[in-house]
Amino acid sequence: MPAWITGEAIWTWALYGAILLLTAKPVGIQLYRVFTGQRTFLHPVLRPLETGIYYLTRVDEQEEMSWYVYLLATLAFSFIGLFLLYVIERTQQWHGSLLNPEHLPNVSQFLAWNTAASFLTNTNWQNYSGESTMSYLTQMAGLAYHNFVSAAAGIVWAVALVRGLARRSGKTIGSFWVDMVRCIVYILMPITFFYALFLVWQGVPDNLVSPTIAHTLQGGVQTIAQGPVALQEAMKMLGTNGGGFFNANSAHPFENPTPLSNFVQMLSIFLIGSALVYMFGRWIKDTKQGWVIWGAMFVLFSAGFFFAVGFEQAGNPVIAAKAGVATRKTANQPGGNMEGKEVRFGIVDSAMFATITTDASCGAIIAWHDSFTPLGGLVPLTNMATGEVIYGGVGAGLYGMLMYAILAVFIAGLMVGRTPEYLGKKIESFEVKMASIALLISPANILIFAALAVMGTWGTASILNPGPHGLTEVLYAFTSMNANNGSAFAGLTTNTNFYNITGGIVMLIGRFLFMTPLLAIAGSMAGKKTIAPGLGTFPTNGPTFGILLVAVIIIVAALTYLPAYSLGPILEQLQLHAGILH
Repeated sequence: MPAWITGEAIWTWALYGAILLLTAKPVGIQLYRVFTGQRTFLHPVLRPLETGIYYLTRVDEQEEMSWYVYLLATLAFSFIGLFLLYVIERTQQWHGSLLNPEHLPNVSQFLAWNTAASFLTNTNWQNYSGESTMSYLTQMAGLAYHNFVSAAAGIVWAVALVRGLARRSGKTIGSFWVDMVRCIVYILMPITFFYALFLVWQGVPDNLVSPTIAHTLQGGVQTIAQGPVALQEAMKMLGTNGGGFFNANSAHPFENPTPLSNFVQMLSIFLIGSALVYMFGRWIKDTKQGWVIWGAMFVLFSAGFFFAVGFEQAGNPVIAAKAGVATRKTANQPGGNMEGKEVRFGIVDSAMFATITTDASCGAIIAWHDSFTPLGGLVPLTNMATGEVIYGGVGAGLYGMLMYAILAVFIAGLMVGRTPEYLGKKIESFEVKMASIALLISPANILIFAALAVMGTWGTASILNPGPHGLTEVLYAFTSMNANNGSAFAGLTTNTNFYNITGGIVMLIGRFLFMTPLLAIAGSMAGKKTIAPGLGTFPTNGPTFGILLVAVIIIVAALTYLPAYSLGPILEQLQLHAGILH
């Protein structure tokens, strides 16, 4: 292990990995029982609420949908929500003194469009400062509502895909409405309630109090914003939404007050994504399949973390060589690259948080990724470019990883000269075509819009750091929006008409166009019969498949994005070393 990777980094990684592993099975079992309609320990309290919702909405609990009806229900529900959030933002000035105590004006039309698309798609990209732009009603009825339903939508899409893979000769993949209700009632709502209480205990406010005006000892005036923070904070982390109540996001002490709250927030980002993988193995009655995928995710997460923390602990080589400043950690100073880091948490936690939040579609931050070293900042950028399949956002990680699994068995089938099989079902041309389409959507979405941005002043005028770093900022912005992550590299002014309009389009494509072919795969696989494994069947429940899966993800990402990254973070790192020589 390189000298600049400290013992703190190793034990933090080990503790985090151990707790994540221990939570995967119990939470995964709860997910399995909920989505298969089995009774859980929450049923005596929450079953009346579930049936009451079905009664009021006229939903038949027993009726199921084909994959395209499931898709249509998803789109109808989502775009009605988009419209309602846009209206709430555009009528904000009439929300009243209780729900808009600062009398904030209506959100401008293009910013409202971008924000509505952002929270609809679980991206939570924020081209605004939350405490000075959005009223309490907008925060609670608009943004916090979408934190719940967008997270639930991602989870149920993964559930639909798993259901399709597990069924034999079926024509349906479940009911979108039933899956959504069960997800919110039995999973998100109970966990969020107790999570919010924990955050209040740690010091996160949750009130409707107007901002406090404080007079400093120097005679200045400071406005201290408060509000309904704890519930939104809990859901933003658990649901991998990431949008902060405050502009500083999780670096703000009212969102993330203590080292304990910071660790729990990092754990909650992966909690459901990790458990969904175990649920997958349990559902298909082969838990080894789930653990292989879980292991592949953990390997990729670990590699990203140690790569990032290594470069951040090593610091800027130019400063060390030219200024003679010590950049190694000692008993008296943290060493490394502390620029942009939250000093309460330091380099290790900042690098881990950056890795976790971009492995998942969370986007919450405790350090500014723009201030990372070039190759340290490459880690969050690459995490998102892979489709955030490393545990991923709620649902998104699993269905993205299953896409790669289908491609991996297709490649394995080519190597042994047989029709590829996965979970006892033939992978035929339709599934490969759909997986290939899903795979191509993300790079096309990112690279086309990034190229458009650097073609004229409509995009380049927003770049505050010219050169390769500026290109990285543009690539990061569109990668984050496509991946429905929402974290910003900073250094790029995106509250412009161009970035607001194109950003909203990119987020919708990254969410719905990527998911559509995967639901088609679910429908196709549900209708297939299982076949007995033969001599040429490639086993997918062992370490060999896990290695192949990791290799496919790395190779696809490298072939797709290396040319662009060579002009951005890689070139910037080479310039740093060139600066030492000159």
